[in-house]
Amino acid sequence: MKRARGGTVSHRLSKSKYLAGLQCHKRLYLGIYSPELAGEIDEGTQARFDAGTDVGVLARQCYPGGVLVDVEYYKVADGLDRTAALLVDPSISVVYEGFLQFDNVLVRPDILVRVSGNRWRLIEVKSTAQAKDEHRDDLAIQAYVLTGAGLSLDATSLMHLNTGYVYPGGALDLAQLFHEADITSAVAARQPGIPARLAEMRRMLAAATPPPIEPDYHCQDPYECPFWQHCTREKPARWVFYLPGGRQTFQELVGLGIQSIDDIPAGHPLKLIQQRVKEDVEWVSPGLDAALDTVRFPVHHLDFETVAPTIPVYPGTHPYQTIPFQWSNHIESENGPLRHEAYLCMGSHDPREELAVALLKSVGQEGSICTYTNYERTVLTGLAEALPAQRWDLLAVIDRLWDLHAIIREHYYHPGFAGSFSIKAVLPAVMPQLAYDDLDIQEGTMAALQYSRMHLAATDDGERARIREALLKYCERDTLAMVELRKALRLRGNAGAGAAAASECEPAVRSSALFGVVSVILVPAPCRKADRTQAGRSGPEPPFSEGHGRIQTWRYPRRCLEGSEATHDMWPAGPRRASGGPVSQTRDLSYRRSKGELPL
Repeated sequence: MKRARGGTVSHRLSKSKYLAGLQCHKRLYLGIYSPELAGEIDEGTQARFDAGTDVGVLARQCYPGGVLVDVEYYKVADGLDRTAALLVDPSISVVYEGFLQFDNVLVRPDILVRVSGNRWRLIEVKSTAQAKDEHRDDLAIQAYVLTGAGLSLDATSLMHLNTGYVYPGGALDLAQLFHEADITSAVAARQPGIPARLAEMRRMLAAATPPPIEPDYHCQDPYECPFWQHCTREKPARWVFYLPGGRQTFQELVGLGIQSIDDIPAGHPLKLIQQRVKEDVEWVSPGLDAALDTVRFPVHHLDFETVAPTIPVYPGTHPYQTIPFQWSNHIESENGPLRHEAYLCMGSHDPREELAVALLKSVGQEGSICTYTNYERTVLTGLAEALPAQRWDLLAVIDRLWDLHAIIREHYYHPGFAGSFSIKAVLPAVMPQLAYDDLDIQEGTMAALQYSRMHLAATDDGERARIREALLKYCERDTLAMVELRKALRLRGNAGAGAAAASECEPAVRSSALFGVVSVILVPAPCRKADRTQAGRSGPEPPFSEGHGRIQTWRYPRRCLEGSEATHDMWPAGPRRASGGPVSQTRDLSYRRSKGELPL
């Protein structure tokens, strides 16, 4: 029942609203009176909600023969009547998603199991891999309502996924897939405080304005607040919340009355990365060149895309196991062109062995394998454990990994990083022309979602082809980013070299394909000078081929660049080696056309 703010009528609360109020009173207030201020639910978040729903439906099979109260959530009176009729019917042993209300709080228990007569067991189903503290609050408010509504509870249980269950294939063993824990005592311990919490929430909701609660780390614990953007809209661009260091650093600075990083006084004790963020200038370590020189040619640039099914779908896997389904590898030889190879599983089978065999062929046995963070190491370790026949070869690949993320953290900082060394922060700052905003898929969560949609949802051939293209372009961008970041860092390490115009090469075309993914490679022919200015990019441009692939590579031989330094603004855009060594340039055709660099 709603009423005007400042009135006296109590607003009906739900379980989710109660939990929102426990996290933050302002979140509850805005959720009731100003829901339009919430940020939109992105596809990744919606996918998690959907997965939770699927797990809840599957869990009902652990208690078969029940009756679902299939009533729309807003038809509360109908739901209450239907549930009341089921509860008094002795032939009904299990009720799913019933409606119960007490103290103007409405809850819908996942599963109610009749023990005998009016004695019931309450079961809450979660798609998580373990019990969390907020789950106890979830069950506590449900138990409060159920007992207040007249039910006698024998036990309250939490059912969640068991990551120790290894799916053997065939039918799922639900008794092993789910773990059910009796948490009656923990729930009972929270009961006495509920009436006071509800009264406090209602007093807050009776106010004419939302409570003056400042955004803090509580906005993301235990759930990300949908009103974050609204509540932080007036904070300074360099708000101290964004200073690395976490909750303690933030609260310490706010306690001193400091809101902007720029207002932190000189001499205030800061860690090294915090000091760099505060100074807000580009910084290059004297050891950057030496660190970059530790790479061994040919340099492979490797990125995986993975999916972690909530419910295992491949034999030999467990809930939430990371399954790689795609990789991209840009290969840079010391005196040759840049090559691109890729794999993407297009079938519904377990992709791991096929992916690993293709990868081992691509990376060979020589050269460093450049990655960004240790994620690829984790994926490779999982593959080695799962694939005995490829185990030792995969372990040898792990020994060749070379982490660009660690080198950047240690030797380089750009103000555009804003304290983050994620490739999604680093790339736009250093190589803005290779950002992700021109792609249909722009981050890994979306890649996993689209891959699942391609295989599990009812998609037609046209939609599958569109998703395939988007996945290939996204993963390719990740490895191309590492190639160009290495070059950009080399330029910064060699700062001071004179600028000179680039020379043009007549290209010849050849292609290389792996599992149907084709890269069009342009290799050098005899060089001729080009009258190309930095500002106008005038003069003849290398031709391009519509071809089969999406990648174009221009390589300028050493003799064209002796004694010169190519700059970011020279065509094609992006840094080149200042040392006079061979240079490769790779750009996505659709991206280049969108920037007006190639004809439509």
